[in-house]
Amino acid sequence: MNLLGNIIWLLLGGLAAALGYVVGGFVLCISIVGLPWGLQCFKLAGVVLWPFGKIIVPKEGGSGCLSFFCNIIWLLCGGLYTSLVHLFFAAILFITIIGIPFARQHLKLVELSLLPFSRNVV
Repeated sequence: MNLLGNIIWLLLGGLAAALGYVVGGFVLCISIVGLPWGLQCFKLAGVVLWPFGKIIVPKEGGSGCLSFFCNIIWLLCGGLYTSLVHLFFAAILFITIIGIPFARQHLKLVELSLLPFSRNVV
């Protein structure tokens, strides 16, 4: 069932969203300063590409003050916007019965795109 959900997800916008994260990751990785945020973009791209069957969990042992600092910069430079976009699409998809599984995936992506440095993908 996860494979079917992932294929439909790819056809209905998942591939375009993942490509957006990959392009953003490459742009951020051009400078050494943006490297941590670029790597998080690649992590997000992997989850956006195949969201069904993946679980987002908090990092074990806390995230630390460096992760907190990186999350704050992430939020100020686009993370809040990205999570609001996922939240918007989740609200739209929850209206239809067919869209509920896809809305749940968007809600999972809201959690990851809001604080990517303090979350792991399992």
